[in-house]
Amino acid sequence: MRRHLAVALLAAVLAGQAVLAKQVLAQQQEPFEPEGYRTDNYRAPVPATLAGARVLVTTEAEAIWRAKGGAFIDVMPRPPKPKNLPAGTVWRDAPRRNIPGSIWLPDTGYGTLPPAMDDYFQRGLERASRGDKSALLVIYCLADCWMSWNAAKRALAYGYSNIAWYPDGTDGWEGAKLPTEDVQPEPRPDQ
Repeated sequence: MRRHLAVALLAAVLAGQAVLAKQVLAQQQEPFEPEGYRTDNYRAPVPATLAGARVLVTTEAEAIWRAKGGAFIDVMPRPPKPKNLPAGTVWRDAPRRNIPGSIWLPDTGYGTLPPAMDDYFQRGLERASRGDKSALLVIYCLADCWMSWNAAKRALAYGYSNIAWYPDGTDGWEGAKLPTEDVQPEPRPDQ
């Protein structure tokens, strides 16, 4: 009887260690929050947190949207017009569908922003917040997109105190069968 009890106890300890080892491994594989901004490989797994910001799941983002409780800001990059197109070629931007009522500030989630784009982002946030740095701003892009993480972190650095980061972005929104709309970006300084 003692032997069976000892074997059972040993099996339980080993099983517990295996579970703990799996949890530690999972934590090691989850991206960590860098001190600065992500500057490459923007479509990759993102951290589960962003210091100073509230991280939203789709149901929370939907509740804010339905209550009109915050301004939604899409930072999805805009595909550039190809260089050296033959004369007379008609160029049509790829359509962008996002959360209805959002402001699209493309290309503002890169790790480094040129001064004109930094100013563009700051002016866009000021418009979205109506000049109130405590207004709720929900920043998103696509799932596994560091652009939204960078943009939310940058908004915090600008002094905005009520930042919500929605890491699943339009992928999570559409996956929940929520409405989207075609949008055009806010005019950029280089256009």
